[in-house]
Amino acid sequence: MKEYIKGLITRILICIILFLVISIICNFSDNNLLWFKNNILNNNINLSFFNKIYNKYIDKYIPFDLYEEKVVMKEGLVYNESKKYLNGVSLEVGKNYNLYSLTGGIVVYIGNKDGLGNTVIIQGTDGIDYWYSNIDNLSVSLYDYIESDTLLGVSKTEYIYLTFVKDGKYIDYEEFI
Repeated sequence: MKEYIKGLITRILICIILFLVISIICNFSDNNLLWFKNNILNNNINLSFFNKIYNKYIDKYIPFDLYEEKVVMKEGLVYNESKKYLNGVSLEVGKNYNLYSLTGGIVVYIGNKDGLGNTVIIQGTDGIDYWYSNIDNLSVSLYDYIESDTLLGVSKTEYIYLTFVKDGKYIDYEEFI
């Protein structure tokens, strides 16, 4: 427990230091503030890059998964029928189907998307955004780092929708399922 408290305090101090450094840099000149707004706040940040750095250099000193419980899928993605839907694919899976992640990554969005319903977007470690839609009873939270085959939630109806995006462009779903 002592190690957990020490790690928690260290993470809080690191966050405070990063906030202060960014604040000082942005207040130094209007050009810095404009650059920060254009490149950080208005763009999709590839969090998988930071995850790789964290795993390589920081994880051994400040672990985040001390008490993390993992749920692993055994059967893979099972569905009856697939068809193109909007920019992705609609899979017929049956009502109350447990949906597991296809890849590991960071949960960057949880919310409602037009035509898709309740959606979870995971920014994969491969740089691809995986959209899982029409799911309920979520077992993940925003900014969670998840492993491949982690339980995301349960299908609301007999269909789930998957969409794959890389660099703002939709990718053909056939290579993923």
